This record gives sequence, C-alpha cells and structure tokens, in this order.
Amino acid sequence: MAKFKMKSYQHWLFFVLFLPLSSVLCFSELSFITEPSDVTLLPKDPAVLDCQAHGLPPVTIKWLKNGVKLAESEHIHFLPNGSLYIPKIKHTKEESDEGFYQCLSQNKYGAILSQRSRLTIASISEFVLQPVPMVVTEGSVARFSCAVTSSPPATITWELNQSTLPLRTDRITVLPNGVLQIHNVQLEDAGQYRCVATNIGSRLKSREATLTVNQGGGPQPRQRPRIIAGPQNVTVSLHQTVVLECVATGNPWPIISWSRADSKPIDVYNAKVLGNGNLVITDVNSKHSGVYLCRATTPGTRNYTIAAANLTVQVPPSIVERPESQTRPRAGTARFMCQAEGVPLPRISWLKNGEEVHLNGRIKMYNSKLVITQIIPEDDAIYQCMAESDQGSVLSLARLIVVMSEDRPSAPRNVHAETISSSAILLAWDRPLYNADKVIAYSIHYMKAEGLNNEEYQVVIGNDTTSYIIDDLEPARNYSFYIVAYMPMGASRMSDQVSQHTLEDVPLRTPELTLTSQSSTDIQVTWQPLPAKVSRGRLSAYRLSYRTAVDSTVASVELPQNSTEYLLEGLQPDTIYLLRMAAATRVGWCEPSAWTSHRTPKTTSSKVPSAPALQLEPLNCTSIVARWQTSPQSVAVQGYRLCYHEEGQPEQPIIQLQAQTFTHTISGLDPRRKYHVKILAVSQAGDGYQTDQTVSTPGCVSARDQLAAAPPAPHQVTVLANNASAVSLRWSRPAFSAGKAVSYTVRSTPVGTHNASAIRYLQTTRQSVMVQNLDPNTRYEFVVRLHVDQMSSPWSSVVYHQTLPAAPSKPPAGVRVTLIEDDTALVSWREPTEPNVVVTRYTILYASQKAWMAGRWQILQREGSHTMALLEKLEAGNVYLVKISASNQLGEGPYSDIVELALKRGNNHRSKNPRHSDSFPDTTVYSDGLYHIDQRSMTGIIVGVCIALACIVMCALILISKGRPRKSSSHKVIAMGAPEGPISGLSLPTEHQTENVEALIPMISHHFLNSKGGSNMVISSARPISSKNQSKRWLLFKKEIRNAAESDAECRASLYEAGKTVLRYEERLGAAPLPPSSREIIYGPYHSESSHTSEGSQETGDSGHYSNEESNEEMSNPSTSQSSRPESFGPDDGTNVAELKQSFKVENEEMLSRPRHHSAPDATRLCCASEGSHPALHTSQAVGS
Repeated sequence: MAKFKMKSYQHWLFFVLFLPLSSVLCFSELSFITEPSDVTLLPKDPAVLDCQAHGLPPVTIKWLKNGVKLAESEHIHFLPNGSLYIPKIKHTKEESDEGFYQCLSQNKYGAILSQRSRLTIASISEFVLQPVPMVVTEGSVARFSCAVTSSPPATITWELNQSTLPLRTDRITVLPNGVLQIHNVQLEDAGQYRCVATNIGSRLKSREATLTVNQGGGPQPRQRPRIIAGPQNVTVSLHQTVVLECVATGNPWPIISWSRADSKPIDVYNAKVLGNGNLVITDVNSKHSGVYLCRATTPGTRNYTIAAANLTVQVPPSIVERPESQTRPRAGTARFMCQAEGVPLPRISWLKNGEEVHLNGRIKMYNSKLVITQIIPEDDAIYQCMAESDQGSVLSLARLIVVMSEDRPSAPRNVHAETISSSAILLAWDRPLYNADKVIAYSIHYMKAEGLNNEEYQVVIGNDTTSYIIDDLEPARNYSFYIVAYMPMGASRMSDQVSQHTLEDVPLRTPELTLTSQSSTDIQVTWQPLPAKVSRGRLSAYRLSYRTAVDSTVASVELPQNSTEYLLEGLQPDTIYLLRMAAATRVGWCEPSAWTSHRTPKTTSSKVPSAPALQLEPLNCTSIVARWQTSPQSVAVQGYRLCYHEEGQPEQPIIQLQAQTFTHTISGLDPRRKYHVKILAVSQAGDGYQTDQTVSTPGCVSARDQLAAAPPAPHQVTVLANNASAVSLRWSRPAFSAGKAVSYTVRSTPVGTHNASAIRYLQTTRQSVMVQNLDPNTRYEFVVRLHVDQMSSPWSSVVYHQTLPAAPSKPPAGVRVTLIEDDTALVSWREPTEPNVVVTRYTILYASQKAWMAGRWQILQREGSHTMALLEKLEAGNVYLVKISASNQLGEGPYSDIVELALKRGNNHRSKNPRHSDSFPDTTVYSDGLYHIDQRSMTGIIVGVCIALACIVMCALILISKGRPRKSSSHKVIAMGAPEGPISGLSLPTEHQTENVEALIPMISHHFLNSKGGSNMVISSARPISSKNQSKRWLLFKKEIRNAAESDAECRASLYEAGKTVLRYEERLGAAPLPPSSREIIYGPYHSESSHTSEGSQETGDSGHYSNEESNEEMSNPSTSQSSRPESFGPDDGTNVAELKQSFKVENEEMLSRPRHHSAPDATRLCCASEGSHPALHTSQAVGS
C-alpha cells in the first residue's frame, strides 16, 4: 500500500493532480439479472441453465464448463435470452455433462463472470456400510445401521423378513441418517433386517442381517449407565438436517439429556428428541455449530456418563465489503477492497473482464486487496472479486476508468542507488530530457526485490531536488527502485529500475523457545529459525544459557547456526530452571532474551501423559492461535490446562479445555508483546508433562508506518442508558488530517472484575454503538480507541456508568408452607437467586383447589425485607395452593412453582410435628427470613422491657436491703467459650454450622419443671429470652443483633434443664444440581403453574428422583427420622399457638396499613424450630446431675 511523504507546499500538487479525477465517469453498469443455479438431473433428461444480463447493448453471453469455454453444437444450444439448453443429458465414461457451469457477459466496457453452477447426475452407490447380525437379550437394545453415497441424498427405510418394518410402536425408531434402533427388544422382534436406500434415480437394498433375541434370565444386577452409540462429529451444509445419536444402557434404564459445551441453549424451535434420546436439528444454520454433550444418568443417583460430538455447519460465501468503482489517471494507483466470510473461510481471487488477473510487479494482491500501481490504459476494465469455497461462489464487481493526459514529460534518467547503512539507501537521478520545466514533483517507488506479492511503497518529494535517502529499510535485503515525474496534467513513464542491497545488522531478537520434558532430569529446548526480517543477516551462532531459580551460577553452551534443538540432561527433578538464548551475525551478538522458566517433572512411578506438541501462530496483532497434538499413548487424557501471561506480568487464570479440543484462540493481547504459553494434559493418574513456549504478537502497523505518530484517541465519550441491560455510547472523532476510513473498538468491563470473559470488545465504523447484554444494576467502565490505516490510537479516558436496575426475572426460592395450627399456616421463602436485583415487595397468592379452579386467589403482600407470612382462616379438608412473586418499582417477576398444602379433617396438629410443603423438596437450606416491626410495636416493646427491668432492679434492692439471701434456681448454661468438659446429651454446633440457628421448639409449654429446682428459662449471652414467669406469648421476635459475633453467640448459647428437649437443625451440604433434563432443554422449563408437594417423590439435585431404596434408607436412618414427643411436653400448647397467631395478625395488619414506599425500621429475627423432610433433626435429652 502506497505511503505518502509530503511537504506543506505539496498540498497544491495533489489538489491540482486529483481535481479532474474527482468526478467518476458514469457508465452503464454490466450486471446479471439471472444467474445459473445448482441442478440435479437424471441421465437423458433435458437441462436448462438460466443466464440473463443487463447493460449497454450489445451484450453477448458465452458459457464455460469447468473454466473452459463451450461451443454451440447439436448437443449444446445457446438460447436467445442467454440461457444454456442441453436436450439430453449425457453420462458415460467417455463423456458426461456433469460439472461446473458459468456464463460470461460482455459489452464495450468489459466482461463479467457469473456465479458457479453445479450440474449433478443423480446416482446412488453401493452400500459403504452394511447392517451386521446381532444377538441381544430380551429387554435390551438392538441397533442396525447402513450408509450409501447418493446424489441427491437417499431416503433410508427398513424391512423385516423382506416386508416393510412396521413403526406402530414407540420402541422402534428409524433415524434420518439410516440408523434403526429397537428398545426393549421382544422375542417377536427377531428376524432378518435390511435397509432400502431410495433417491430420484435408483433404489438399492442392502444385504440382510439376523437379529437373534435370547430370553431374559430373571432380575438383572444394577449397572452404571453406558453409552453404546454416542454422537459423532458431523459437518453439514446450511439448511440441512443433522442427527446426533445417543443410545445408552444400564440398570435401571438411564435418562438421556442434551446440552452444549459452551452452555448456550439448544434451539428449541429447530431441535427435537427422536426416540429415546436422539437429537435431531432441522434447518441448521451457523448458530447451531458447537460441541453437543449427551448425558446418560441413572435415575435418582449421581451416576452418569457423557459423550460429546462437534457439529460444524458450513455456510456459503458472502461478501461483506464490496469493491468500489474508481477513476484514476495514468501512472496512478488503484486499490480495490474485498472482504468475504463463510464456513469454511472462502478463498478470494480477482478477475479482470472475466479472466483471472495476472499478478506482476505492478499488479499485486495483499491478502484480499487488489492494488494496481503505475496504471496504464490497458488496466481500464471491469474487475470482479470472487469468493469461493466448497459451498459455492459469489462475485462482486467494480470498474477502473483510466484518464489519459497529453504533453507528458519523459521519464527521469540515470537512476543509481548507494548503500549507506543496514537500513538506509541513497537514491539519485537526473531530470527528464523533455518538459523538465513542467515537473512539479517526483514520486519514488521501492519494494523488496525477492519474493512474490511484495508491497510497494511510495514517497513524493518536490521538484527542487534529484536525490533522496530512504531510511526505513530492512537490513540484509535487496530493494528495487524506480522514479516517476509528475506535472499538473499527468505523470511520466517509469524510469529504469535499479536494485541495491542493505548491510547486515545484529539480529532484531532471539528465537522463540519451546521447552518440554520427557523425563524428570531433562529439558528439550527447540526453536524455529529466525525469519530474514528478524535475523537481519546470516546467523553465525546461537548461545543457550540456563540456571536454577535459586542459584545465580549461569551455564552456557554455543550452538551452530543451523541448530534448531538442544537437550539439557542431568538436571534435578522437580526444580525450576531459567533459560534464555542469544543469536549472532557477523556484525555481533544481539541482546539475550528474557529468562523463561520451566519446572522439571517430579519423579513418579505412575505413568502420566507426555508433553503436548504445541504450535503458536499469531492470528493478528492482538490474537494468537494455539494448536497442539499428543502422541499416541496408553494414558487416557481427560482434558488440558492452558495458561499464558505477558513477559514480566503475572499469569492469567488457567483455561480448562476438553480432551477433544486441540486448538484455542487467545485474544485481547497487546501488539508487539512477548507472551509465554504453557499447556499440559490431565489424566486420572495426575498432571502430565508441561510444554512451555514463547511467542511475540506482531505490530498493527506496517514497516512504512513505524515512524508515523499514532492517531489521537477519541474524546467526549458519553454513555446514555437505554434499559437495564443496554447502554448507548457516543464519542467524537479526534481532529487529524487523515482522510482514510476509520474504525473504532469499544471495550466494556465490569468494575472490579477478575473474569476475562466478562470483558467485551465491539467493532464499529460509526461514532456510536449500542452495548447490549449487560448485567442490571452493575457499574461498568467504557473506553474507545480509533483505528486508521492499520494504526491504533491509545484508549480514550475511562467513562463509568451504572446500568439501571431491572425487575426480578426469577421467582423467590425455597418456598415452603408449614401448618402450625388447624387453620393457620406459615409460608416462608428466600430471595430470588439472581445478583444485583433489589426486591421491594413480595406478593403471596393462595387459594383452595376449588377457588383456584374458579380463578379466585387470595392476595397477601409483604415488604422486600420480609421472607415469612401467615395464612389464616384455612378450612379443614381442603388442599391449598400457594405461589409467590417478587417485584420492585420496575415491575413484577414470575411466580414460583405452586406449593400444595393438604388440611385433613379432624387432625389436631397443634405444635407437634408441624407439616411442611416445599416448592423444592430437595433443598437443604431452611428459611431464616427477617421480619420488621413498625414504630408503634417497637415503642411498646421498649416500654415493656424498661418496666420489666425496673421491676427487676426494685426486687434486687429489696432483697439486698433485707439482707436475706435467697436461693435461686440453678441454671445449667452452655457457654460459648471453651467449656471445662462436654455436657452429656447435647451436641454443640461446629464452626461450619454457624449459619444454622438453634432455637427451642415452639411447642415447649409452661408445664416444664426440673425436679431439682431448675428453671425453664432460656438465656442467651446477652439477656433473658423466655421465662415461665413472663407472658405465655411466643417470643418470636428479638432485636436484630448488632454484630455477627453477638448473633453467633446468641444462637450457640442457651440454658437448658433436665427433661427439656432441644431441637437443632444441621445444614446438609448438598451436591450442585445437574444440568436440566433433555425435556427441559428442548421444550424449556416447566410452567410456574406446575404443582409440587412435600409428600411426593423427592427431586434430587442431579437429574431425577430419589430411588425407593434411597428413600427407605433415609427413613430408616435414626439421625433423620422423626423424634417422638417427649413426656415433659405439656398436653396442650394451644395457648402459645394462639398467641403466635395473634402476633402475626397484628403485624400483618400494620404492615398492610403502611405506605408501600415506607421501609421497616429494625429487622427482627424469627427463631422458630420446625421439622422438614430433608434436614437432619437432632434431639438431645438433658439429664440432670
């Protein structure tokens, strides 16, 4: 690409030179109205390939087959409209009409070529895969497969005993790819099976395969799931149908589910499950590409196995940046841009008037760009950019118009060059022989003399000199030069070319090292020869230096110039070594590289994977592609660990990769930086040997631009909020004189994030962009940088912005309903499990089944700080449905799953064994929701407490004044500190159980006396909580603890007596839930109206339900079984329950009477013991001494 150096007075030159060229001459554009398309026909059928073109008459159309022009004959006819007609398709060994066809349209301005059309003769080959006989046991799975090569694709059907196989039962599945699956095989399924392949031209039958079914022999032992036919890697074209097969066995039968390795959702509109777990995706497109995981899980357990397959969807080429028509003067330069995309990446070539462009020193291709320098009249033509791949071809055209001028000067004479240094050459010449007085400027052109498609550089200088020093050349390179003289009306011819060689220099840098270990006492050092651009001459030697990380003694070894590897032996196992290298030319040694670290492996007896063969390749100035291979070995590789870091910077987080992955792209890097990349394989036996390699990212500027200053950064960056997940960014273009196209990169980063995947980059050519898919209520930082002519500006100043809050998108979690009296239930829940969402109100809907069917719900509302509510006046004998939603000022979220609570007639639950209903039966976390008390209630409590304290003080003063000490009841206290000895019968909470609140069961009544004079008072480390002399109301609310230590002490310490039963919940750490089931993945989550009851089967966090065996074991476990009511409990605790009900009632009325925006003052904690189905319930009997 040409580069310009100009002085201030030269602006006039280009104004005068390009003023007449600014108006592009209009021409009647030559284009296609109809282009030929792909067609499949039978032999002897007629064929018509359409082609119609539009342009200035006369327009002629010719045809090409496989790139060779066709001549009209009796077998091939050209129709008047330009189409091609073949009356009878030939398909023999000697002659066939099958192939690729294109039409060529031409008029006075040039010629254009159409897209490629393929004519295919319908055919079907012999079977490449025949069904094979099988012997299976009754009740198991049988599978047959067959495959043919067919055009168009054949339809596969199956026959049993030479009759069409009936598909009336769900046990038999025929997949579109020709696979036959028979589940739960029966004795009558035995017989002879064969497949039949049919297309428009033929019908082919495979050989028969016998299915033998043996009778089953009684109960089968339990077996882990095993996938006997997993999905295979498949590559398909756009809009085709793909089948990912998954057949698994086990006892009990496993459940099949599908997911994507990248955690993206599976397309529910185009994907469906066929048979017992086969995934079929129709009308595939590029978004369906990815790795799919088939998971077979034993119901009710965590036993599963996974099979993976990669789906690649090939996309036809499409041009995203089209070339534009240009008008250029003779001896000028034209540049045609063209960018295309597709899968696989299309190849780009250029056509001139329908024929391939002949590249030479004047016409060159740089990647996909066509550059024509020193334009001549013969360059006036129509140029086409053609992008083609296996999926087809697409073309885009542009015209080059050459403007001629009269009275041009002759070419500069006697051009000669002289080497000054390793990067500079002096060029000198004489003025033109004719019209030298009209020359206003000279243009110097130079390029590398060796190699093909070298880029040509251009320097423009004034007419007051005939010499120039070019000082940005590469050392030890041959360059060719020529000069052109310019006048206002045009340019001269090219001068004679001269060549000159620059001097050698020391190497620019050292080779990139790759370090591996094959044993615990060696390091294999390998490197690639330096490219000529870096070596800056012929290398004479290498010097390798190494030492341990703890020893400063450096050992060195010199190696010949043709070496590319060296083995360091006799090293210490499990030791970090530092290595570096230097290279030399005849001029001298370069600076040695920075130290590279490598740890030798530990000495181990178990066999671990060997070091992968790593290859690093810069993709561009900010990205690196890592590819690796592992040698065949007996050790099974479970995955790979890859990490990288910039030289002198800390390592980035480790990247975990699948065992089937052998390539990874590292992006977001800085140009012209050295990076260290490490990778190792992981197996069951442990981590394998590690490979270390260094690589340097290239610069984003060409050699000519290295001296140019970087463009200024964009300024006046502003952020406007659109919604909770999107913002609009705007900025101003900096003031600089470059008239070339610019683009921008926008970077958005959550403030304080340490996750590299949360950082996003957006590319745009406009001065605004919409950043979407942001997290609500999150603070982000935004920066913008500018790109022009392969140069990048610094990042702009950081702009901070917090996204708007959003309405809840998830329902409250852990909804459970507890029946605490015959007509009263306590409903509790947890906040929705989504970050950065504020909840200001909860809405509770409940209704009996009869009312629900009539659409009548009763509504309760609680503030966002509350996670409990009372449901009163429930009618016995009804089943109640409860669901809850969370909301804030931005809207209401979805409702939770419905929870059912059955009230039986005549049951007196009271406070004994309260019944629960949970929306998540498998949850192990109990609600610890907080209630807020309004100002009036809080004032009453404070007054009551003050009166009680005053009475206590008065009593104490009376006792002291009378001097009659009284013997108080002896209390037995469980201390928070280190006790002198363990107390029998009471299990103290361990440190990791601090979140579980211990409380007395609310059923404990006042009929509760210690025969040895003990009190039934419960005391915390702060103050009394309950006493038999106090009111018999439940003390359900206590003031919120001011700090975590006091809260922990109150929940851990309590006073107890003989005969008292203390119930304590122990949180059971459950396994993380497995991915959703296949039905949920394909059809989405179940509706919120679906009901869950506490008495049904317990859902596991894995994939299904607890098995009966596990449920029975759990019920039989003494630690989880229900404890009987102790004899010390009073016969009737209705008074306490009634008072609890009353306290809730008062609060509910007051909460509903307050304004919605009013926030509750002090939070209070509800300490209430209840019994659930899942948490372990511990009972300890305190025995008096």
